[in-house]
Amino acid sequence: MRILTYDVIVHNIGQLILPKASDYPLKGQDMKELNISEDAAIGIQDGKIAWVGRDAEARSLKSTERIDAEGKVVSPGLVDPHTHLVFGGSREHELSLKQAGVPYLEILAQGGGILSTVGSTKKATEEELYKKASFHLERMISYGVTTLEAKSGYGLDADTELKQLRVVKRLKEKYPISVVSTFLGAHAVPPGFKGKEDEFLDEMARLFEVINEEELAEFVDIFCETGVFTIEQSRKFLQQAKEKGFGLKIHADEIDPLGGTEMAVSLGAASADHLVAASDEGIRQLAEGDTVAVLLPGTTFYLGKDHYARARKMIDEGAAVALATDFNPGSCVTENLQMIMSLAALKLKMSAEEIWNAVTVNAAHAIGRASQAGSLEIGRSADFVIWDVPNYQYIPYHFGVNHAQSVYHSGNKLWERTAYGEIQLSSAR
Repeated sequence: MRILTYDVIVHNIGQLILPKASDYPLKGQDMKELNISEDAAIGIQDGKIAWVGRDAEARSLKSTERIDAEGKVVSPGLVDPHTHLVFGGSREHELSLKQAGVPYLEILAQGGGILSTVGSTKKATEEELYKKASFHLERMISYGVTTLEAKSGYGLDADTELKQLRVVKRLKEKYPISVVSTFLGAHAVPPGFKGKEDEFLDEMARLFEVINEEELAEFVDIFCETGVFTIEQSRKFLQQAKEKGFGLKIHADEIDPLGGTEMAVSLGAASADHLVAASDEGIRQLAEGDTVAVLLPGTTFYLGKDHYARARKMIDEGAAVALATDFNPGSCVTENLQMIMSLAALKLKMSAEEIWNAVTVNAAHAIGRASQAGSLEIGRSADFVIWDVPNYQYIPYHFGVNHAQSVYHSGNKLWERTAYGEIQLSSAR
């Protein structure tokens, strides 16, 4: 039914990107398709998309506010489904060691690596972590992200893990974007539990009750990798989480093909992440299931490795692929999902259409937000970005800069670029 007066009309859109909304993630051939509407307009009412049509038709529609897109590209707000947003300290001093070829285990032995971040996160107060995470979150918004996932995992003890999750909850309450929280207490084996990994996982599993009671996380994740947690340990831990009502995610097959991909599919995990070393069988099973392969090319790039996840094989064989920053202080220090889109084109050999689907609709499926984010269908939240580019193919092509002109969530402007810089608008509820 036509609304007499819309709250907002966005008109004069050069290209409107309309990923296909679906009850299931886009797989295989569907990832190669992207609906592009030219000379388009959208109508917004009560923070939701209420009308999508031609620009010529929009001229006759009444609205309280009109936004002139000036022939630019408009897309759904980007979705970043894998970040480590809350942590203390930083590790720039390790960069020279990496450049000198010092092995990670040696850096770890010197007190660096993940244990350095764990130490800094333990020492930081909740307020300090909140302030630091807010800075990074606002930068993500400026790059066009309106929905994201944030993990714990730099505590490795009950108090610090809960502190991180409470920070995420505060961010959800303050910022007018969608933030999904994931408990990653099983991120590494703390020094005091070497050889006692099962005991450590039992300790982390005991937190499920309080996390549920305080509504601190929707998902549980684990790092299944050589030298961290085995397939058997990971399966038991995730099964316990599933029984407590959590959605499942897994850091899988990043270095060695242990079978974490296959396990994720068998458990019905929302996503399996990294997958640089995923086996042919794992990829085959991804194609048969609905677990989303969340690929993190920025991590491979930052670590200086040559072997990237086999996105081309995954898509061509029928799997669902999403992209994420993996923003963290050790292996991928960037909040820029647009940069990840460029790496996906250059290193994963993904087409522009596949990339846009991977940072919108499929990324939303990977964090349980498929009914709310990743698409501009009628009835959905009006989360969108106006891009200062000539066409949708331009962003993967022109890398390393911010192409966002303005960012909106629920029809409200969050951020805008001005002629002389950038301003943050309405960042708090």
